[in-house]
Amino acid sequence: MGKSKKRKQGRDGGDPVHRSGPLADQMLENKSVRVDQRDKIRQHQDEESFVDEKLSRKILEQARLQQEELQAETGLASSSHHPRTTLGPSVDEGGSDDDEDLTEHEGKFYEDIEVDDEDEKALEKFMAPNAPARRTLADIIMEKLTEKQTEVASQMSDTGMPMPELDDRVIQVYKGVGKILAKYRSGKLPKAFKILPALRTWEEILYITEPDRWTAAAMYQATRIFASNLNAKMAQRFFNLILYPRIRDDIAEYKRLNFHLYMALKKSLFKPAAFFKGILLPLCESGTCTLREAVIIGSILAKTSIPVLHSSAALLKIAEMDYNGANSIFLRILVDKKYALPYRVVDAVVYHFLRFVRDKRELPVLWHQSLLTFVQRYKEDISSEQKEAFMELLRVQCHSVITPDVRRELMNSKCRDSEAPMPME
Repeated sequence: MGKSKKRKQGRDGGDPVHRSGPLADQMLENKSVRVDQRDKIRQHQDEESFVDEKLSRKILEQARLQQEELQAETGLASSSHHPRTTLGPSVDEGGSDDDEDLTEHEGKFYEDIEVDDEDEKALEKFMAPNAPARRTLADIIMEKLTEKQTEVASQMSDTGMPMPELDDRVIQVYKGVGKILAKYRSGKLPKAFKILPALRTWEEILYITEPDRWTAAAMYQATRIFASNLNAKMAQRFFNLILYPRIRDDIAEYKRLNFHLYMALKKSLFKPAAFFKGILLPLCESGTCTLREAVIIGSILAKTSIPVLHSSAALLKIAEMDYNGANSIFLRILVDKKYALPYRVVDAVVYHFLRFVRDKRELPVLWHQSLLTFVQRYKEDISSEQKEAFMELLRVQCHSVITPDVRRELMNSKCRDSEAPMPME
């Protein structure tokens, strides 16, 4: 007898391989078509790469924003009986730092902020009467250049030796950079500008590029570079001398803030100390901060996570400085973050409000709102004496809607110095 022939196996050890027959016979056989393993892997990879990473990030970001909007609507619905100033329009924070994401909003502004004219006029009564005139970015640049020329001339007269000046080639290069930034919309920046924070004379060279002529997109990119590559002290100088006056100029001119400048402000919070010392505190100390400026900048504070130490220091400074109406907005926003504040900061905010016991002016609604927010968050961190002083304050400074809530919060809370004694063992 001959050997029994073994049936050929498939290459993966699966079903045996049959000889191919006529096409009609193969179609009549009740067998499913086998899918090659490599086809399965390729199909699985195609399914995984169907939604790319960037699109997935945008989808998740939009879902998060919608959830925050729903939560905000729910919170506002529960407290709709209180008068409240809106903290600016809704902002699409889902955009990434990529240029192509920012170009989608090129030339656009945020929606108009609802600022009542009567509230704005009421706030103007609390501005500093003898405040110096606000300087534009162009004024600051001309002043700095004049100071530099005077400094060089005085040093030459003292030493008798000419001071080293910038090379003509460097000046020409950065003048060309300034022309590019004056027309910049998107894309890559010149390498000469990217290395600017590493130069010892970066501030002097920066003025050569004429920052008052930069586009808003160029200001955003510059803020990214300087906030990432400078220490807090140097970043503070950039924020105070370049970004801060540009922000105020834009709001004064258009009554709103360009998208790129808004994102530049948000990016400046990457250095919280530099932001507070270079932008927020100078704005409060100027005595000329308008309601619109406070609402726009306050909306960034409300949406950004800030370390407690920096916020505590800012609260302390704002509470101790001379009052103007815009300070109430920043106080309310920082207090509403529910930090575990040191007693020194709590006491400073308490004394800030108690200063108005003898004030005969009619205080704006923003002041009463900030007082209510502070009492709601820190009513158990004040002493019994401070609570009694608050009750006296409410007899002098009264609001028909807000004051009863403030009084109720104080009456139904315990003080930090009236805790129950420890039980005896």
